[in-house]
Amino acid sequence: MIKYLPLKRINEPYVHAADSVLQGGWYLRGEATASFEEHYAHYIGTRHCIGCGNGLDALTLILRAYKELGRLADGDEVIVPANTFIASILAITECALTPILVEPRLDTFQIDDSLIEAAITDKTRALMLVHLYGRCAYTEKIGDLCKKYSLLLIEDNAQAHGCSYRPLQAPPKEGVSNYLMSSHVSLHPSLREGLGGLTGSLGNAAAHSFYPGKNLGAFGDAGAVTTDDDQLADVVRALGNYGSRQRYVFEHLGRNSRIDEVQAAILDAKLKNLDSDNARRQEIANHYIANIHNPLVALPAPSTSVYHIFPILCPRRDALRQYLADNGVETQVHYPIPPHKQACYPQWHSLSLPVTELIHSQELSLPCHQAMTQEEADIVVGLLNRFA
Repeated sequence: MIKYLPLKRINEPYVHAADSVLQGGWYLRGEATASFEEHYAHYIGTRHCIGCGNGLDALTLILRAYKELGRLADGDEVIVPANTFIASILAITECALTPILVEPRLDTFQIDDSLIEAAITDKTRALMLVHLYGRCAYTEKIGDLCKKYSLLLIEDNAQAHGCSYRPLQAPPKEGVSNYLMSSHVSLHPSLREGLGGLTGSLGNAAAHSFYPGKNLGAFGDAGAVTTDDDQLADVVRALGNYGSRQRYVFEHLGRNSRIDEVQAAILDAKLKNLDSDNARRQEIANHYIANIHNPLVALPAPSTSVYHIFPILCPRRDALRQYLADNGVETQVHYPIPPHKQACYPQWHSLSLPVTELIHSQELSLPCHQAMTQEEADIVVGLLNRFA
């Protein structure tokens, strides 16, 4: 059986990091957390990293902090891709803000930047950019629109740890994005000249999920916020600590959302190998793109994606998935029901979003991870080419 993601095999080298915390006897807000926050902020290229409970909390804390700071208010509109995991939208509605769904491009699965300006109204205050499946969704046009309309740019980087933004031609003009070309940003040494910044450093703030299946995955739930905004970072950290900066003194109506020492130590150890793990994912993905030749299967175009997910489209998706399962290959569907058709949002059921609906009805995710062997990749290619 070729498993979709063999977490036990991937995580075995990092068990020692958990053991060291367990033996140390300090389990929350300690040295491991401080170390990971420092290293991850440097890696992403921001001044601040604030650990929290999970990716949904990270998004929610950013929006809550902007409300505390007076940058957002109840009823304000936040543009968000219609094709995304539900957490992106749950964070918006939980904060009494209004999601405005914008269709993706079929060739990238990312928000269609040609449709954003038409969705902007006098109530629009932010754009939530989702780097879905591990591919960078940022474009210079998005940066220009955020500047033109004074929109906050919030990144949902839950699926794109280590993904880079590559300018198509010249580097972005000054001011296109808030921090991409800022002199104070120290980019990770693995970046090459001309690549630009990493996702998670391109906007005003970014949310990260370290769910076990992510490219940078913990042994349980964990998340983080990255930002260069000192004031925002301070409020996010307080909100995640019951609204407190000083013990038993509560300035905000906060919540308990803090990364624990075990997860922080594991993530710190894994961070050292993230670039090489992503490079292996890219090798597998490029092998698929170069060698799968089946008119029933639409492949993603080559990109700087870190391939958290390798998505294909097939009009006979369910039959293909069963065929692969019968031949020992495990796959996943991301995601079978689009957000606007979910029971929790009945007000959107009448919406027609044909590109989103097509993607959700045809998407199938192939195994693509750092522990995958060449033999396993060849088996997947052969099976895809023989499917009829």
